[in-house]
Amino acid sequence: LFDKRGTGLSDRVVDFATLEERMDDIRAVMDAVGSEKAVLFGHSEGGSVSALFAATYPNRTISLIAFGIFAKRIYSPNYPWAPTNEERQEVYDMIENNWGSGEMNLESLAPSKADDPVFMSWLANYFRSGASPSAAMTLTKMNTQVDIIDILSSIKVPSLIMQRTNDIDVKVEEGRFIADRIEDAKFIELAGSDHLFWTGNTNEVLQEMKAFILNVKPKPIYEKQLFTIIVGHFISMKNNIDHQNYVDQLVKKYGGNIIQNSTRTFTVIFKAPSNAILCSHDLVGEMAGLDLKLNIWMHIKECYADHVMSTDTEGKVVSVLQELKSNQILLTQTLKNLLIGVELNFSYYKTVIDPESNESNESIELYAVSKMEKQKELPNADKILPAETISFMEAVMQAIHANLDNECFGVEMLCKKIGMSERKLQRRLKAITQKPPRQLISSIRLHRAKELIASTNYTISEIAFRTGFTNPSYFSKAFKKEFRMSPSDLKK
Repeated sequence: LFDKRGTGLSDRVVDFATLEERMDDIRAVMDAVGSEKAVLFGHSEGGSVSALFAATYPNRTISLIAFGIFAKRIYSPNYPWAPTNEERQEVYDMIENNWGSGEMNLESLAPSKADDPVFMSWLANYFRSGASPSAAMTLTKMNTQVDIIDILSSIKVPSLIMQRTNDIDVKVEEGRFIADRIEDAKFIELAGSDHLFWTGNTNEVLQEMKAFILNVKPKPIYEKQLFTIIVGHFISMKNNIDHQNYVDQLVKKYGGNIIQNSTRTFTVIFKAPSNAILCSHDLVGEMAGLDLKLNIWMHIKECYADHVMSTDTEGKVVSVLQELKSNQILLTQTLKNLLIGVELNFSYYKTVIDPESNESNESIELYAVSKMEKQKELPNADKILPAETISFMEAVMQAIHANLDNECFGVEMLCKKIGMSERKLQRRLKAITQKPPRQLISSIRLHRAKELIASTNYTISEIAFRTGFTNPSYFSKAFKKEFRMSPSDLKK
């Protein structure tokens, strides 16, 4: 059991946590307790990330059990049961104005308890304790963008999908839709209208789970898994540049595996979509710096690790890449749907015949992708920060710098030092720095660590402790994320 990012005892989140990050949190918790394989039980939004985990890590998943889950959270013609944009906006307005109060329409989650004032009061308190209004808003907006329809067919582990007939929040048709697309999935429709699995006919729910878990037959090793695939094609070449070596180094840096790396093309696989997209951007940028023109195609699919596509398929992909302008990255809609929360811009490119389909009329949508550019302030003589803002930021910076070596110093202590509520501090810092307080504190710690690495002979562990990081391993991971290099690489 663990509290997902932004809820319960976990740190509050301000930025989106991607589906991939939430999936990796499951894996990290399993690793921490020595769990080689597990039965995943996902309820509501937890079902989406559990399904993605089961497709990506089938050899660590005994089976998948889901209750009241959805494949999408916004209406579309191919998924008409999801809320409309207007209905989702009503949820946002409720969170902003009434989070944790009696006006949250919680009765729709547990109609069987609607006339129980003690329970409804407890449920409102449960939501208040579980997440702050800002964290609830962030998580809800992230859930709105969930779309796992295209990966359902990649789930091969034994699966049980349970749904109540009259659930208002997630319709029973959604459960049937999901079960129909997972190979050999078992679908159980239960009487009742509660969305929460821990209200209503709970004994029946538990009995179905127990029977399924006890009767699951262990499957052999799954050789096929969900991989993110990169196909790169060089539009122009230079004989004096060893571009294959550059590709090899960058792919290894981001944890990918090279399937083939020839003069004109290369094929790479990744477990993590976000690492694949970061690697693609670095590859295109690096090659542009060498005056080489490179285009990239990205896709995600279930395949063997050593055989991701046929020569014929690769040829069709390359023919699409040859039509592009130089230094562009294309990705399929399936992959785009899994990159919610990643700071990227997507723009529709075109619809093409699926190069991996045997059907001549089966098409896929392709999107061009680019990183979000941070808005730069234009020089403006009239744009001067007010003295109040300057003194506020000075007070914030002084408080953080004075407590750099205090691992317990966080947002709560900063609020006390500044004499301001957490919500107000968060709003002001976001408006001035574009960073939430937690991220700002971490960034300042890491920049101070960078200075110490460059100017002292302290060990990496000593510098980690001096800048408030009690775990050197976590420090190295955070440092690499901030500066795109490890502390040891910088020291060298």
